[in-house]
Amino acid sequence: MSAGGPIVVKIGGSTLGDEDTTLEDVVALRARGERVVVVHGGGAMITDWLDRLEVPSVFIEGLRSTSEEALDVVIGVLRGVVNTRFVAAIERLGGSATGVSGVDGGLVRARRSDERLGFVGEVTGIDGEALHALLEGDATPVIAPIGLEPPGQPLNINADTIAGEIARAAGAGSLVFLTDVDGVLDGGGALIEELDASGAAALREEGVLDGGMIPKIDAALRAAERGVVAHVANGRLPHTLERIASGEAPGTRVRS
Repeated sequence: MSAGGPIVVKIGGSTLGDEDTTLEDVVALRARGERVVVVHGGGAMITDWLDRLEVPSVFIEGLRSTSEEALDVVIGVLRGVVNTRFVAAIERLGGSATGVSGVDGGLVRARRSDERLGFVGEVTGIDGEALHALLEGDATPVIAPIGLEPPGQPLNINADTIAGEIARAAGAGSLVFLTDVDGVLDGGGALIEELDASGAAALREEGVLDGGMIPKIDAALRAAERGVVAHVANGRLPHTLERIASGEAPGTRVRS
């Protein structure tokens, strides 16, 4: 399924359940010689820690505004807690993983796009040399969604967006968004098995495509422009990633 390119998989940042097989699949695929890149989120844990530390969570049009104080929490949770847990879990399963953020090696370049959102960034580019070094290493890269605004300002970035840009830059064979739903659903709640740009635009116009699914589909369509086949599928079902890598198409497949 990877068609010679790596498999980029985006996994939610909350603690994986006992029955989750995603990281088992990552280890098994790597053992077979597939190159796999993991990008993770962590929004729920960030909210939890902000609440614990009594740092206000401010949302503007559905997006988290990140103050300087909140940014320290974002970096600590994503790079320190969530990333380390993913790496440790892969090692525990017999694999090898390297945890990085988009700041390391200047991997993900970014800029602030809306002053109302504070230290939230949009991706302006992926450093090819840094990405190549990760892909050619023996360990599975596990990437926390923090970007670097030159010359040295870390920014909070949507993990789906980073996954899509990594897939584009890497010439990925496939891009997989693992969620807690079966895929993209239509207005009646039925699964849409295949989706293209025009179909996505229609769903958005109808208000069916909303919330956290929007950045996933936007990132999928961006990757599809480079020939990457993207999937949005339920990561809570057994071996969803393995099935996709083997050529099955559970969930929604997104094409250009």
